[in-house]
Amino acid sequence: MQTIELNVSRMSCGSCVKHVEKALQSVLGVTAVAVDLPAGKAKVTGDFAQGIEPLTHALEEAGYPSVLAE
Repeated sequence: MQTIELNVSRMSCGSCVKHVEKALQSVLGVTAVAVDLPAGKAKVTGDFAQGIEPLTHALEEAGYPSVLAE
């Protein structure tokens, strides 16, 4: 299990948080998602054998561009 933190753009309300959670939970291997709206971050736990690309792609498709947090 790994935990990855992403900086997520365009989140501005509780509805955005739910869309981000749903998009991330749809990715194979994800076991938990925690979104921090004020910080603009999402912590994702799971098995990421294919890297973060499926996560960032799912968020992009949902309208929330993201990058790996440093």
